[in-house]
Formats: sequence, structure tokens, C-alpha cells
Amino acid sequence: MPEQTHPHDPFFPFWEDPSSFLAVWLTTADQTALFQRQPNELCFADNANDFPVITVDAKQKYQVIEGFGFSLTGGSAMLIGRLSAADRKALLRELFLPDEDGIGVSFLRLSIGASDLSERCFSYDDRPAGQSDFELAHFDIEAGDREVIPLLREILSINPEIKIMATTWSAPTWMKTNQSFVGGKLRSDCYAVYAAYLVKYLQTMRNRGITVHAITPQNEPLNEKNEPSMVMEAGEQAEFIKNHLGPALSTAGLADVELFCWDHNCDVPEYPLEVFADAKARRYLSGSAWHLYGGDISALSEVHRAYPDMKLYFTEQWVGIDGQFGGDSMWHMKNVLIGSLRNWSRVVLEWNLASDPFCRPHTPGGEARCVGALTIGEEVARNVAYYVIAHAAKFVRPGSVKIYSDEHEFLPNVAFLTPEGYIVLIALNDEAEARFFTIRFQGKSAVATLPANAVATYVWRAV
Repeated sequence: MPEQTHPHDPFFPFWEDPSSFLAVWLTTADQTALFQRQPNELCFADNANDFPVITVDAKQKYQVIEGFGFSLTGGSAMLIGRLSAADRKALLRELFLPDEDGIGVSFLRLSIGASDLSERCFSYDDRPAGQSDFELAHFDIEAGDREVIPLLREILSINPEIKIMATTWSAPTWMKTNQSFVGGKLRSDCYAVYAAYLVKYLQTMRNRGITVHAITPQNEPLNEKNEPSMVMEAGEQAEFIKNHLGPALSTAGLADVELFCWDHNCDVPEYPLEVFADAKARRYLSGSAWHLYGGDISALSEVHRAYPDMKLYFTEQWVGIDGQFGGDSMWHMKNVLIGSLRNWSRVVLEWNLASDPFCRPHTPGGEARCVGALTIGEEVARNVAYYVIAHAAKFVRPGSVKIYSDEHEFLPNVAFLTPEGYIVLIALNDEAEARFFTIRFQGKSAVATLPANAVATYVWRAV
């Protein structure tokens, strides 16, 4: 029978019955394969063997997936924005389209004002020492990181369905107890004006054609050392949300902007639990956001058990310059990607989208060792975080649902059913020897091999 094409089926262009076959994309720690489609597809058949089995069951459904991506820091936008128009367009299409050559990033995180990966500290309403601006008359969205909005517009022209989340690293210094961008707390008499400041940011972005879908009021609220940073205890965050930010969003007609608490590590699940325990604060909240610089990813499930109606987003994890591709990629695949998804996360974001070869830019006291998903110098290099996100984002499109797959200590994995009717299985072998295993679905079996220290994404039709 002659080969037939399926023009609306980008993963299976030559098969009459794609439900019998599994396409495979592979990344290995030794970089011999980097998100590379394998030439020999697998086939479901009636066979028996003694290999470990990963059973996938699309009837057992869990959380809906909302997206995968990175933080578009001010530094990232600056570096990408300075590429030639042709190179920039090609790179953005690669990043944000899930076509044959793209990886399909579907979610971005922004900083409200500066992050530590901006060139300098700033807010959108900085005033000279001793002055304040309770009317926000001096609010200026162009105060810094000026490349972000133009680049976002370009991204949205390529993929208008991108979802955007934003968070602050610090309030304007005149609102803070120590009048500094580093540490300090929000002054009690500035709760209302800080809420108005966040509302004004959201409104101004919408006026520029950019809808921010979700916010957290403070990045890493227990981190007092970063530049910029601001401390906000759990009780303070609950009070700010229930008495100021939540009502301000409603009054401004921004109730459609989802509000998340925490946005910090897995070692203090007590923080979001305390915020959620305040029923008046919880009525304004959609969920909690998480990093993994401390604690265990299972903390997400602990919070889910207590408040199953609250969403979980994994919003940040960095890759350091002193690491190695193999070790870092395997750890991130296991803990950040597979780990957070098996613990109810709906979103998975790696940290910085782009840096230069010297991990710049960053603020003077910001993190100076952070490798971007891309390194932009004379050429564009793709790094650990790029491949971590690619293995999910290209295939697990927004609206996909996590489904059941057997849990294995030596074969960490996670599976999904997509809106288009695909099954996607991501499986990891972080051991020193190759592993044979069986994928079982609807009574059929396919034998797979994962090389040592490798991750693979398997894609097939559900019906």
C-alpha cells in the first residue's frame, strides 16, 4: 500500500493507522541526542516479556495542564530584542510555535518592575529619597526593561494564545520599611497604594495590548537577600490579599486575573496553608506558586490534599553555571518536570529564558551564575532548561489532562491525554545502564529502550 500523508497530523505524516505506532523524541546526558526524533518508531502489538511495565490509562484523569515555559526577564528581552529582525523572528517562531521546527512554549512569567536579572533595580514609580506618590501620578511602565513590551507584542503576533503571569520582586522603595530595594517589608500604610500600583500595572499592560492572566503579590516572600527583594510573612500576605489586592482587582474589573500566593520553595508548605486557612483571603485566590531551591516537590501534593480546589503552579527553577549538562538535565527532568506534574502542578516554568555567555545581565546584588535556557552571544546556544521544557511543551498543549501511569522508582514518568487525542508519555532513565521496559495501553504493549541517563517523550494516538 502506498504511503499516505495526514496533513493535520504533524507527528505522524506517513501512517495510515497512527494509533499503532509511537513516535519518540530523545535527549541524552552526553548530548549525543538533543530533543531528537528517533528514526525507528515503536509499535503496539500483542507480546509478553519480563521487562518493567508502564501502564498508561487515559480513563483515570487528574489536573488540566495550562502551559510550559520560562520567565521573560528584562535581561532576556534585551538580549533577544537586539538580534537582527530575521534572526529574532526565527528564534521566536522556534520558541513559541509547536510546529515541525518549534517547541511550543505556551506560558511566560514576567517581573513587575525589576527582577534580579534586570540590568538595574527599578519600580514603575520611583521617587527621590524622602518623597512618596500615593496618587501614583508618576507611574511609568517605561521606567526600565524597555524591551519587554515590544518583544511581548512580537511574541503575541506569533502565538496570541500565550498565557502570561507576573510577579513583583519589590514594591517601590518609598512604600517599604527600609526604603531599599533589598529586603524590608511593605509599610502598613502602603498596603492600599501597593494594591493600586499592581492594578495600574495590569491596566497599563492591557492598554498596550498585553493581557496578564495571573499574578503573585511577591516573589520569594521569605528571601530578604536578593536584589531586589521584599519580605512578606504569611499573615501579612493574607491580609494584603483579603483587604486590599483582592478587592482592588474586583473594583477595577480585573476579577478575571487569577491571584496566586507564596511563589517560593517547597520547604515551607506551612506558608500557603496559612494563607489558604484565611477564608476571606482564599475567596480571592486561585492557588499557590512554587520553586524548588529547598524542600521536596511532594510538598505540592500536601497542599493539594488540604485544598484540592486550589491550583498549583511551578514557576521557577534556575540552572547554575557551575553545573554540568548531564547532571542538571536529569535532575530537572526528574524533579521539576516529572516531579511537579505528578504532584498536581498545572504549569511548569524554568527560570530565565536567555542570558549572555557571562550570565548577564543581572542587578549588582542579583544572581550572577544563572544560565539561561538560551545563551545569546555570537551564536544562540540551547541549554538544559530549553530541552526540559521542549520535551513537554511541544506535545502537551494547554488543555491536555494528566492521566494515570504506573509510578516506578527507576523509571520516573508522567502521561497526558491531549485535546487532539494524543497520548504523551515522558519517561526518564537517570541510571548508568540502559533500560528496557514495556509501555502498555489498552491491552497492547510496545517495548522501549532508554539509554543510560536519558529522557524520552513518546507520542501516539489514543484511538
